[in-house]
Amino acid sequence: MTDFGFSPGPGVVRFERLLPGPIERVWAYLTESDKRARWFAGGELELRPGGHAEINFRHAQLSDVADPAPEKYAEMNATGFQSTGTIREVDPPRRLSFDWHETHGPATLVTFELSQEGDKVRLVLIHSDLPSRELMVDVSGGWHSHLAQLEDELAGRPRGPFWARHQELEGVYESRL
Repeated sequence: MTDFGFSPGPGVVRFERLLPGPIERVWAYLTESDKRARWFAGGELELRPGGHAEINFRHAQLSDVADPAPEKYAEMNATGFQSTGTIREVDPPRRLSFDWHETHGPATLVTFELSQEGDKVRLVLIHSDLPSRELMVDVSGGWHSHLAQLEDELAGRPRGPFWARHQELEGVYESRL
């Protein structure tokens, strides 16, 4: 496995990916509910500062292969998971930032930055304001797995096993962070 995220400072994880372009296509996969649901979570985004963000996970729909959920995620996999956010910054098609309101803690900040590089698009994902190492490990495995689904989707490949990737990455990030 490659393209590991890292922590540039306390409470922060950062990922970079070079994806098939053009930039407008990648932007659509960040902002359009139906496309975002194929790799991360659906839900409507009000693309303006202060706008509402719905984050509706349906993990069982993220893979094109058989991919049973680990026991600790079985209920979430079966019923889905919903949370909300507040848009902080929108600069189409280059930057999207939102506060993610979790039910079990303070809001965290997610920022996507896109830049065109030839026929590819560099995606930088920064998740900050993470209040604990445990949450940093958890979101690192999650983002790494979700970004793998996005890479598969944009490359036109069948989306690989989300949960199998996530389970493997939990241990990897536990030792890396």
